[in-house]
Amino acid sequence: MPAVKMYTTAVCPYCVRAKQILKAKGVEHIEEIRVDANPQERQRMMDLTGRRTVPQIFIGDTHVGGCDDLIALDGRGGLMPLLQAT
Repeated sequence: MPAVKMYTTAVCPYCVRAKQILKAKGVEHIEEIRVDANPQERQRMMDLTGRRTVPQIFIGDTHVGGCDDLIALDGRGGLMPLLQAT
């Protein structure tokens, strides 16, 4: 399973929901990067994604987007193949 990285904040219901979805799909470890605790990480997230909002989710090298994007990807049947890629 590729590494999963998520830019988050401490108080973010969309971050919590995204983590629940990923864990339900078998993801055991999510690298969380707290952008509220580290402004440099928020800038890095914005440079990588062009977005200011959290969560911003990466599976391997693929930028999935936010929670709504994750739900849409799963609805299209694209989440599991991405998680099962080597």
